[in-house]
Amino acid sequence: MNRSSSVRRFAPAALLAASALLLAGCAGSSPEPEATDATGTSGDACVALESGAASDAVKTDGTFGEAVTATFDAPLADIDGPERTIVDEGDGRETVDGDQVTVSWTLYNATTGEQILTQPNELTVGDATLPEALAGGFSCVPVGSRVVTLSPAGELFGTEGNPDYKVGADDAVVVITDVVSVAEPVERTGDAPAVTFEGDVPTMTLPDADAPTEFVLDVLEEGTGTAVAEGDSVTLNYLGVSWDSGLVFDSSFKSGQPATFATDQVITGFGKALVGQKVGSKLIATMPPAEAYGDEASGHALGGQTLVFYIEILETAPAAG
Repeated sequence: MNRSSSVRRFAPAALLAASALLLAGCAGSSPEPEATDATGTSGDACVALESGAASDAVKTDGTFGEAVTATFDAPLADIDGPERTIVDEGDGRETVDGDQVTVSWTLYNATTGEQILTQPNELTVGDATLPEALAGGFSCVPVGSRVVTLSPAGELFGTEGNPDYKVGADDAVVVITDVVSVAEPVERTGDAPAVTFEGDVPTMTLPDADAPTEFVLDVLEEGTGTAVAEGDSVTLNYLGVSWDSGLVFDSSFKSGQPATFATDQVITGFGKALVGQKVGSKLIATMPPAEAYGDEASGHALGGQTLVFYIEILETAPAAG
């Protein structure tokens, strides 16, 4: 089967409008991406931002994880670079490189005092495409924390600001981040598929058991490279087997050529397996039909089947933009 038809999917027709505008605006001034290979070392995911007079001056009120009311004397001036103040420190574990974190954002124009937006988002600690003022809100802080970061608008939206949010180029932006939760891996309760090699070619043996009804990720070997972020272009080798038939339906090992996929252009379970994992990792991802090709009515040859992938992550690079 053609490799591109086995794991790719179409991107969603539309993203949340606010999220798309914000992240697209942030990406506009990003440098050209550089791939990190399996021999690279993971960078420090902690965004070390100091508190400042401006971030300390922002007072917050509101239910955790929902829209936040910020009080400050606008305009907040003399903001030369990002600042961070942890308003309330949570009692959960500290987020680490590669964690998939659910946050709730509330943004204000620090110059006018007007609220820009409030929305939830799912992000990855260590995502190099995010500006410091956004990444600093959930990087290496305890789950349950509320964090205030400030930044010149240019560092979030580029040199022209963002007219959609009524943010001028010379304005500053207050970002209030509630660190709501961290996705924890599902523990496998039964026997796991096994992978053996003959030379460089893997063979997968499935357990004599019913297929899992939920997505399960087994990390066979954790890499030491950069963590894969949502939207990254990832180069990898993979073997795909149907749990239902026991047959191999696709393999990059067979062709001898690694494949490259964007994490948001593949079936849901495949993308989920990649995001947060480090370059050099070796994984087995088991995904039910709902996270693969849907039920039999989808019309896909693999519709209704539970799929198992053995994956070796070789390189990752941020999406260009």
